[in-house]
Amino acid sequence: MAHQRIKLALIDLSGTLHVDDQPTEGAVEALKRLRQHGVQVKFVTNTTKESVGSLFERLRKIGFDLQRNEIYGSLGAAAEYVKKNNLNPYYLLTNDARTDMPDTDPERPLDSVVVGLAPDRFCYEHLNEAFRVLHQKGAKQKVQLVAVHEGRYYKAKDGIALGPGCFVKGLEYSTGVPAVCIGKPNEYFFRSALPDGISVEECVMIGDDPNDDCLGAMRIGMKGYLVETGKYQPEMYSEENRPAVSDIFATFSDVVQHIISCSDQ
Repeated sequence: MAHQRIKLALIDLSGTLHVDDQPTEGAVEALKRLRQHGVQVKFVTNTTKESVGSLFERLRKIGFDLQRNEIYGSLGAAAEYVKKNNLNPYYLLTNDARTDMPDTDPERPLDSVVVGLAPDRFCYEHLNEAFRVLHQKGAKQKVQLVAVHEGRYYKAKDGIALGPGCFVKGLEYSTGVPAVCIGKPNEYFFRSALPDGISVEECVMIGDDPNDDCLGAMRIGMKGYLVETGKYQPEMYSEENRPAVSDIFATFSDVVQHIISCSDQ
């Protein structure tokens, strides 16, 4: 049976291509090989600790060849959501991530809370302020809780680290306001990352999160390839309960080799 030629690879960043300031094994050269084989790439990320500009500069510094406009992040998608809905949010974001978001208007009342990965702001003072915004009564418009993403954890250089998801769920529990999730695994996020002329059958998602990356993409018809260099911990699974993804590979480089081999058949 002939394999469907892959025209576009959606590639997660943290845990897939790099962990903090270190590329994963063979990732820099593998990305070059994938491009040379004629596969378009787009970097889709739920990273919210830093702005797209900072992320781009960091990736270039550690050896990756990419253009800034190839990065499609949940932070940018959240900024568009805020603008489209004319929100005036209280932000639980890092100062760097805030530079990608619309400014808060001091002349208008706060009507929403936007939550990303912001370790320094996940303290009682800031979470309580977010609670008060969401809990306010008599607002002229319905308050909104916007989750840039709801990741449970991620891979850092010193091990697995807590993501923003538990803080989003805590605010939901305390206020009764359901969150609008912007990033992966939201179907809209994946579909909006596809350029014109490329179908989901011609696209593959490569990431380190079984649910947010792989299964999220598979729900709309893409293949979802999982790598073991990030948050996925194979030792936590048995052969019987392994994630039902399209395939699992040790590294991003191994995925690239698989894509090239299949297209040559």
